[in-house]
Amino acid sequence: MAKNVNSRFFCSECGTDHAKWVGQCMDCGEWNTVTEFKEPMAAASKGASRSRGYAGARESVRKLSDVRLEEAPRFSTKNTEFDRVLGGGVVPGSVILLAGTPGAGKSTLTLQTLCELSHEIPSIYLSAEESLTQIALRSARLGLPTEHLDIATETDVLAILTMIDQLKSKLVVIDSLQAMHHPDTQGAPGGVSQLRDCMHILTQYAKQNDVAMIVICHTTKDGNVAGPRVVEHIGDVMLMIEAIEGSRFRELRAQKNRFGSINELGILAMMPDNGYIRAVSNPSAVFLNRAREPQPGSMVAALWEGSRAVLVEIQSLVVDSHQGNPRRLAVGIDPNRLNMLVAILTRHADLAMYDQELYVNLVGGLKSSDPSTDLPLILSIISSFRNRAMPQNWIAFGEIGLSGEIRAVPSGLERIRQAAQQGFSYCICPKANMPKTPPLGIEIHPVETMLEAMELLDGI
Repeated sequence: MAKNVNSRFFCSECGTDHAKWVGQCMDCGEWNTVTEFKEPMAAASKGASRSRGYAGARESVRKLSDVRLEEAPRFSTKNTEFDRVLGGGVVPGSVILLAGTPGAGKSTLTLQTLCELSHEIPSIYLSAEESLTQIALRSARLGLPTEHLDIATETDVLAILTMIDQLKSKLVVIDSLQAMHHPDTQGAPGGVSQLRDCMHILTQYAKQNDVAMIVICHTTKDGNVAGPRVVEHIGDVMLMIEAIEGSRFRELRAQKNRFGSINELGILAMMPDNGYIRAVSNPSAVFLNRAREPQPGSMVAALWEGSRAVLVEIQSLVVDSHQGNPRRLAVGIDPNRLNMLVAILTRHADLAMYDQELYVNLVGGLKSSDPSTDLPLILSIISSFRNRAMPQNWIAFGEIGLSGEIRAVPSGLERIRQAAQQGFSYCICPKANMPKTPPLGIEIHPVETMLEAMELLDGI
């Protein structure tokens, strides 16, 4: 007898698709996480029914030139940082996955958004993890307008779609995907098959009815979305919200965005009194909380995050090592890049650090892979090594090559303008980034090599 199901095997930890069952996932290395997922096979059509299927397929095909080009009518979330990361607002019919660690503010941010938009757009907040009383208590603590927002507690995805259709809702929040279940699919909520089917039917409904959905997702211990990777692929936007360690600020980034850039960074602040989440319009002011007196090993860098410059302080500490293998520790910066810069210093600046321990920190808990941090990082290391403080009104940016040259970085003029707005008087930058007309109030010092930057440092 022919089988009427296809068996596939997925890792519940990372979502990798395996050809057969294995005890250990070959991708993430976890044990006993591979589970079987059975999906029905499509029955073969015969005769006239097959012909009708082919005819229907031909009718659905259109010429590309016949498709009308209309700009997606975005609408604002009333939060400038949320809009920035989304690419300018929410697109009707889009499916936005919002993931983050527990306590990062996923439910708070989405509840705020719906309460502030419900008087303009029919909205509904669907929770499978909290009672109506709990949601009402949170909204009261936040001081949100609740007169026009519909709320419900439901786990059945088909019942949820019925509610949305009856209420004609155009903006929906589902909290959370891992708690939803499809009645026609086997398996417990949060399982591979349930996640796939629930995500598919929600996305299909959103596209067909121009309903914008924000789907909250849980994360695994390594920070990835819990469940198979196909869940991320189905959605239009994948956002991650994380708490910046040791502060009330939240970092919002896009890992995937079909309607905008994935390099945008949004900074949010959770108010200490009631937990309300506000947009931080000037992130540079957050990351520039410096000491009153200049200290050795401190230098300000001008990062480029998405479409704006963010100023952040880099601190370095060089101390004598009493071990055969000196320690190198980097927080917020790629440790491999730090080791490369130390090698460049040893080769081209004759700065022997083989017996020195080095600790580097990007102040504020921010993480960055921007290569423009090379030059300010080198200057902060030299400042700590020589125990000479840099003036606080200096800033630097630039990428350093393996031969010690200073390379240009994108958006140099915008970085310099941001530095001038924050009150900096001097800027060290690559010569190729030297603007023809520098902004008022700031003096530019262009350099071509790392040795030129070090000579400039000696003259300060």
